[in-house]
Amino acid sequence: MRNHAALSEEFNKDEARVDWHDETLWFIRQKRDRAVHAIPEWEWLRETGSQIKNNVLSNLSTYLEQFETNALKNGVQVHWAADAKEHNEIVLSIMKRHQADRMVKSKSMLTEECHLNDFLAENGVEVIDSDLGERIVQLAKEPPSHIVLPCIHKKKEEIGDLFHEHLGTASGEADPQVLTEAARQHLRDTFLTRKVALTGVNFAIAETGEFVVCTNEGNADMGAHLSDVHIACMGIEKIIPERKHLSVFLRLLTRSATGQPITTYSSHFMKPRQGQEMHIVLVDNGRSRQLGRPDFRNSLKCIRCGSCMNTCPVYRRSGGHSYHTTIAGPIGAILAPNLDMKDHADLPFASTLCGSCSNVCPVKIDIHDQLYKWRQVLVKEGHVDAVKAAGMKAMAYTFANPSVFEVAGKSGRWFMKNFPSLVSNRLNPWYKEREMPEPPKESFREWYSKNRKKS
Repeated sequence: MRNHAALSEEFNKDEARVDWHDETLWFIRQKRDRAVHAIPEWEWLRETGSQIKNNVLSNLSTYLEQFETNALKNGVQVHWAADAKEHNEIVLSIMKRHQADRMVKSKSMLTEECHLNDFLAENGVEVIDSDLGERIVQLAKEPPSHIVLPCIHKKKEEIGDLFHEHLGTASGEADPQVLTEAARQHLRDTFLTRKVALTGVNFAIAETGEFVVCTNEGNADMGAHLSDVHIACMGIEKIIPERKHLSVFLRLLTRSATGQPITTYSSHFMKPRQGQEMHIVLVDNGRSRQLGRPDFRNSLKCIRCGSCMNTCPVYRRSGGHSYHTTIAGPIGAILAPNLDMKDHADLPFASTLCGSCSNVCPVKIDIHDQLYKWRQVLVKEGHVDAVKAAGMKAMAYTFANPSVFEVAGKSGRWFMKNFPSLVSNRLNPWYKEREMPEPPKESFREWYSKNRKKS
């Protein structure tokens, strides 16, 4: 597996794409800013959402049991999955029980996390993603690169080529309206012929046993309402205590994600209609382990808005696929090591620790603090390469000893001035995309000491 640095280097070979990707995501960040500044109570909403989630994480088992009790009363069949394997097997068993070999699916990052599509394909089940962005990356045989904007890395011309190959549109057609209409016509037959539909879950309400799915395209509703079997899959952290709390999160979610005042469709599902089966699969898959880590439990507050990705200077310039995990960007970099420290040890280091992610998070997750803390854990656990570990030990020793720090600073300035090639070379990744600055004539400590004497 290649790490973030290598995958970023691949993405950065197309400079025009990097610029476009960066500018597009920053445009969405600006939309978010305009939307939130229009609400005087925005910070109150953030604090309230954060405190509700604190309450949930402190009483998670209680709320999950309450949700199950109420969902069962509503006629919903409730399943529990300890991990991705169990989740996938539960979904397949429901498909087999109904002798179904085709499914229509709306956006669900949990099923991406569990690699459900591949698992079902291996077992003879065809899955069609009905979210437009998800369908595009599915046709391209790629994973989503963003949790809200799955194909943000694709240009309209590339989408046109995909649709020409798979949907029969005209060669060279890149008009978004034409392409969207082609997708609509393509998916209409899918909605009408699939008797099993799967959706994700944005929020599940313990008080009522209902769950809420937020979309802008209405595809979740089309799939669920036309199917004989509706399967909803959710991580156990998606619980909120009472229905009245939902308004807080609906006001936070879409403003943070796309700068809209509210999602186009916020669909409530409580009871199956007559003749329909409704299932909900509650999935742990490492969440209990994260809950038990005091430094990292706040990451489970995430409502999957993607605002941390839109603002992150690293994500915007490296692309979502460089994170080689289901959820990219800053939030992915603090969730992924929980699942596998060894495979994802590089991700917490793919950050400048600027704190912009924490500033925009609608539920006040301390993302940049957790990135820093993960670095410490990963080094202690021996999951960084020997060169980086040795370098960090050397820097820790240098910073802890003022006299050594002073000598190192003088030596560094001397070498930068007289032997710049020893600093700016292929062995130093920092200078791959940078020009070496002119070395300062004196350090801050020297300047401060001199001027303090004068004053």
